[in-house]
Amino acid sequence: MSTREFKPVRIAVMTVSDTRTLETDRSGALLVERLEAAGHELAARRIVRDDIDLIRTELRAFIKDPRVQVVLATGGTGVTARDVTPEALAPLVTKAIPGFGELFRWLSFAEIGTSTIQSRAEAALCEQTYVFALPGSPGACGTAWDKILAAQLDIRHKPCNFAELFDRL
Repeated sequence: MSTREFKPVRIAVMTVSDTRTLETDRSGALLVERLEAAGHELAARRIVRDDIDLIRTELRAFIKDPRVQVVLATGGTGVTARDVTPEALAPLVTKAIPGFGELFRWLSFAEIGTSTIQSRAEAALCEQTYVFALPGSPGACGTAWDKILAAQLDIRHKPCNFAELFDRL
């Protein structure tokens, strides 16, 4: 860590699911708990059905909202017919961040072995908003937050982090 002063990031959490509600959404709740414990601000929280148009519409709204700096989307990153979060995100991407998905799967391999190959977790810069598409399980969301996002969204993390780049996007 550095001597920089902590700056909270404004984060939206979007759960992609046909079956979860705010009361049953353990993955979204875990992300909210972790981001708030880290000192960040929850900008919004939504549950969106597994529908490419609905997901894209919600992502587009978050990207256009100046109150949202980061979107954490959980769910819809697998390989079944209903898993369409990456496809919904694709036309909104300004710059892909392929290292996120690669690092996530490498870290996840230590926890779930070769099953990590089924994850299409990814990240992108969409205009001036970072979007992280995470698997829908609480374990995967915990791995992504604890081992990648907590540091990368903390401006004090050295040698570099996503949070320090907001003014240059």
